[in-house]
Formats: sequence, C-alpha cells, structure tokens
Amino acid sequence: MDARQILNQYKKAEARKSLWRDIYEECYEYALPQRNLYDGYYEGNVPGQRKMSKVFDSTAIHSTMRFANRIQSALFPPYKNWVKLNPGEEIPEDRQVDVQLALDRMNETMFSVLRQTNFDVAIGEFLLDLCVGTACMLILPGKSDEKPINFIPVPQYLISFDEGPDGEVENVYRKLRLKNSVITRQFEDATIPADLQQKIDRKPDDFTEFVEATMFDPETNKYNYCVVYKKTSDKIVERTYKTMPWVVSRYMKVAGEIYGRGPLLTAMPDIKTLNKTVELLLKNASINIAGVYTASDDGVLNPNTVRIAPGAIIPVARNAGPQGPSLTPLARSGDVNLSQLVINDLRLNVKKILLDESLPPDNMSARSATEIVERMKELSQNLGSAFGRLISEAVLPIVTRTLSVMDDKGLIALPLKMNGLEVSVQPTSPLAMAASNEEVQTAMSFIQLAGQLGPSGQMAVNIDRAADYIADKLGVPTELRTTPQEREAMAAQMMQAQMMQAQAAQGQAQGPAPDTPPEEMMPNEQ
Repeated sequence: MDARQILNQYKKAEARKSLWRDIYEECYEYALPQRNLYDGYYEGNVPGQRKMSKVFDSTAIHSTMRFANRIQSALFPPYKNWVKLNPGEEIPEDRQVDVQLALDRMNETMFSVLRQTNFDVAIGEFLLDLCVGTACMLILPGKSDEKPINFIPVPQYLISFDEGPDGEVENVYRKLRLKNSVITRQFEDATIPADLQQKIDRKPDDFTEFVEATMFDPETNKYNYCVVYKKTSDKIVERTYKTMPWVVSRYMKVAGEIYGRGPLLTAMPDIKTLNKTVELLLKNASINIAGVYTASDDGVLNPNTVRIAPGAIIPVARNAGPQGPSLTPLARSGDVNLSQLVINDLRLNVKKILLDESLPPDNMSARSATEIVERMKELSQNLGSAFGRLISEAVLPIVTRTLSVMDDKGLIALPLKMNGLEVSVQPTSPLAMAASNEEVQTAMSFIQLAGQLGPSGQMAVNIDRAADYIADKLGVPTELRTTPQEREAMAAQMMQAQMMQAQAAQGQAQGPAPDTPPEEMMPNEQ
C-alpha cells in the first residue's frame, strides 16, 4: 500500500474518531486535566499551560488516580511475576516437565528484563487512559542493551484505529510531531527526502508532522509499520513486525462501536454536578464574606472606581437620606450546608463508580492476608466483564509482544507458539489469584469431604493430580515441586523400606531358634 492510500485510511479513521471527541474531552477536562490534549495543547505546543481552570473539586482526579493504581497493583504488581508460562495441550505428556522448566526460566528472564525497563511507569499512564475508555501503548525494541525494550504509553488523543472482522484492533494510526533535530535519531533507518532534509538543516528547532501507521497484512500474517511525511506523502520508514507492536485495550465496548467506554463516562454526570455544586458553594461563600452592596447614584460615589477591601475608606456625601448612609450592605441569606446535603453524596457516588471505596478503608490498620484476598475478590466482582477484556487486550498482548522482542534480540529462544495450545499464559497477579483461590477452596472442600466418606471416598481422589492442580492454581514454581517420575521413585523406596521394616519386625517377633543338642544332631549308629 502506497503512502497516499495510507493517508486516506488515516483520514477516515480520524473522522470516525472525531465523533468521540466531545465525550472524551469532557472526561479529560474534569478527571485527567494533566493528560488532556484535546484543548489544543498538542497542536499549539504550549507546555506548562494551566489545565485546571474549570475544576473546582478534585474528587474525580483523586479517584481516577486511585483507580489506575489499584488496577496496576491488582494486575501488574511491580517487582512481582504477574503471569506464568505453561505448556499447552499439544505438548506430549512425557515432555511436559522439561518444557515447564524451560518456560519457567524464560518467564524469569522476561520479568528480569521488564524490571530494568520503563514498564511500571508506562503501564501506570496506560491505565489512566483506560479509565476514560481506551488505552494505547507502543512496544518497540530498545536501542541499548541496558534498555532492551521500550514501552511508550501514547495518549489516546493521538491514536485512531480500525478493527478486523473478529473485533480485534488491526490497523493503528498515530499523529506524530517531532522536532527536526531528533528525526534521524528517532528513526535511524529513515530515508529522508530532500524537502525534509532542508527543514532539518535550516530549522532544527521547528516541528514536523508525520503519520505513523501499523497495518495488518492478511497474506503474510504480519504487521507492516511505516512513517509517512505528511507534506510530501513520502514513506521515510518501512518495517515488518511478526507481532502487533501496539497494545490497544478497551475497558468496555458497546455493540457497533470500536472505541471503549470507561467508568469515567458513567461517573461524568455526578462529576459535573459535583463540580458545579462546589463552584456555586464557593461563590456563595465569597458573597457571604465580601457581601453585596447597593450604592446611591448621587454623583459623588462612583461604583466603578470604588474598591471594597478590608480597612478601605469610601468617601460619601451622605448616609441614607440627609442623615443616612449612601452605601448599604444587602441582607445576607441564611447559610445552607450544601456539603452535607449534596456534595458528600455526589462524592460517594463518584468513588463507587471509580472503585475507590472498599471495605474497610485501607488506611485504618494493618491488613491481613485474608483481608487482601477479600479485597481482590471484591475488586474482581466490581470489574465484571472488564476483567476478561483486560486479560485478553492488555495482559496477553503485552506478554506476547515482549517475548517476541526478546526473541528478536536473542535474549531468549522461543521455538513454541504463544497460542494457548503450545504455550499458555496464566495470569498470577493478585486479582487473578483471587479467582483461583475460590477454585482451590472448592478442591480442598472436596478432598476433605471425600476423606470423611471412608475408603470408598478416599479412592475417588487422585492425590497426586489434586496436588498438581492446587499448585498450578496457586502459581507454585515447577522447581519447588516433584515430578511424577520422582514420586514413583520415592514411592518405590518407601515401599521397600516398609517391607524391610516388616521383615525385621517379623524376625523379632519369632525370636531366636532354640539350640539343638549335639547328640540329636549325630546320626544313630546303633
């Protein structure tokens, strides 16, 4: 596909995205003003501008940050392994253990690499956008051995995309503005046209606009990546990736829509009402403090120049008629405690929608392991279907793309496919483990009940398989578990030891044989 066709598809995607501008911009304006690029920040290039002039209550901002932090702690906890690689059903049973050990080593290598990259920072920004509805992250190979993978969280304002027939994101387009002096550093494999080279040489501090497109090729089952110079419609970069470099996650989707709807969209009526109520409350407070006055039009007092301030002296000709005041304060209305009637209820609603309220409050005392499990269970229930979409559109693509980049850079050897049949990805984050704990409790209850039913019930339980099942659900590393072969060897040793003990015990029970007199041992010669 040539550059002009790519630009045409990009324009169509941007036109579809423009339908979402109003509702997304409103969310960023009230809840994430620091990430709001809809107000001309990107085009105007005005860093450091004020973005909270319309915000009078910070509840939505604080709860949105809490939402992102809770999801990160529950799904992508820092310095913990939040997935486990397991062999799929296509791996023969006699190779399961060896493949599992190799995958465990690969898993540890992956997380060692992740911890020396900017992943934790990037995923935090990614989840902030997810609260609005759609989050995007670009995963590219790093340019140094110290940082082998580069995670780039991209504000969704800059992104538009197309879906494939299965509802997955296939084509992604990004608005890209680069300083002329960094273009060749950003894209070391770029082919710079003459017009662009002149701009780089003459105006290195100016900015140039590009379109970054990643498009799926169904014939090769790969992704074509290119960067198009908008002014001349020239491709300056062309690459091919075997896996999708973009991670695009939607919190929730409505039938017929391709962009996501997050909890902020649900909470927006309460947020706007709360913000307006606080604004009116502050105006009412200022009126009660400063007062409102009437002034006589007597030609002496000029209301346009009078300054009402503490200690100010206002000259007047008279006070209320011949003897009264010319400046009279209006009677103040009674104080209405809006905070108790409206504001607290609105704040509570916003916190509930953004999952910022749990039982009990987290800052009251030290939390036990049981309480943490219950919190994770509550969070899993509140997320509902969004949890499954987060696994399929965030966790799995991040793992797949990360392993692919590591394979390309020679950090690991990935002979198997990440398709669930050869290699399956098991989430082991606290949120995923909360669901697994229920299955473990069910299995333990069955084992206990079977044991109470006597020999027949005990025969219904395969202890070895039950132990493996529970260990898998709890995410126990393979090196801490025995293999079936080792168990058979240990069982044989135990049986042999028991037989030897039984023989020794039997010999002790019979006692030593009585001594036979020598006469009886000699044959009778008579």
